[in-house]
Amino acid sequence: MRGGTVTTMRPVDILFPEPSRGRAAVGLLLLRLYAGLALMQHGKGKIADPFHWMDRAPSPPPGFLQALAALSEFGGGLALVLGLLTPVACFGIASTMAFATYTHVAKGDPFVGRSGSFEPALGYLVTAVLLALVGPGAYSLDAPLGAKLRARSAAP
Repeated sequence: MRGGTVTTMRPVDILFPEPSRGRAAVGLLLLRLYAGLALMQHGKGKIADPFHWMDRAPSPPPGFLQALAALSEFGGGLALVLGLLTPVACFGIASTMAFATYTHVAKGDPFVGRSGSFEPALGYLVTAVLLALVGPGAYSLDAPLGAKLRARSAAP
């Protein structure tokens, strides 16, 4: 409620929030580029064999879950780089990284370590949640797409 008027939240406002501008937009661009490129690097070997990349694990997940994880890392990383469909990409990345963090913690891996730590997965999880909450910023493909959709939904 602003100034005595009730404002309603439209789905377009949730999926495409008004983009941050100025220095905040530059910071979001740098975060998206770093995280997106790193996720693509992590996912490129997985996307090459999406249904079987974890088959050597002691108890591998079903192939379709392996494929979803590969897609969320590689495709989600690409989406972050472009700033395109950011909330959808962030959901996939956050889901995958929450499970990866859980897996490392359940094995007793440390927060930071030479091998087998949960620091990277937790870092990507936090980044995905942050970008889902604040949006990708003005330097993204979501910014003009969101502006167009907000204008359409505001028209009578």
